[in-house]
Amino acid sequence: MSKFPWKTALAGAAMLAATAYAFAQVAPGGMHGQMQQGGMSGSMAQMHQQMMQGQSGVMHGQGGMQGGMGMHGQFGAVGVPAMAGQDAFGTIAEIVQMLQADPTTDWSKVNIGTLREHLIDMNEVTLHAAASERMLDNGIEIAVTGEGRTLAAIKRMVPAHVHELTEIGWNAKTEDLPNGVKLNVLASEAAPLTRLKALGFMGIMVQGAHHQPHHLMMAKGEFPMH
Repeated sequence: MSKFPWKTALAGAAMLAATAYAFAQVAPGGMHGQMQQGGMSGSMAQMHQQMMQGQSGVMHGQGGMQGGMGMHGQFGAVGVPAMAGQDAFGTIAEIVQMLQADPTTDWSKVNIGTLREHLIDMNEVTLHAAASERMLDNGIEIAVTGEGRTLAAIKRMVPAHVHELTEIGWNAKTEDLPNGVKLNVLASEAAPLTRLKALGFMGIMVQGAHHQPHHLMMAKGEFPMH
């Protein structure tokens, strides 16, 4: 029997392999350089080439991880992402695309800047305006207040929205406040008291489907900004 137990021989072989690998890494060109220079056998070079092709297929969505979607296909198998990344940017992009696709568009009247200002107003009222709600016996009273750019947006948007509420059967009116607008909405068949309480300020502001067509009209220069 050999003087060296088989475990010792195995450990020695592992150390030898590790040393050879480390040398390959620090040698000029490294392992990849040796393979490119023909330093490895033909079978090893062929195997390496197959591995790299396989990795390339995985990275570009040709197969492999996550059912073949790969690194570049995890969030969209083909093409580009659908989301614009910012709501107002996406809205303007959609409107511009519609205008460009419409052969009747009068570009001498188009004003994307007006639409942008309105979208800024929407952002200010939605995210920055303060809304103090008080339930009445027959409706709801909301003091919508703010400062600076937010105040200007409130003054434009809230009174203009009253007309839209009236069009869909709601009983609404506004009063000016030094720092905003007071919105009163009375209960009716179209807006029962329980629903008014549940909706609150922003629920009331989103009633109706007028925003989208108005955005297109603004961009065409056919409708003034709220």
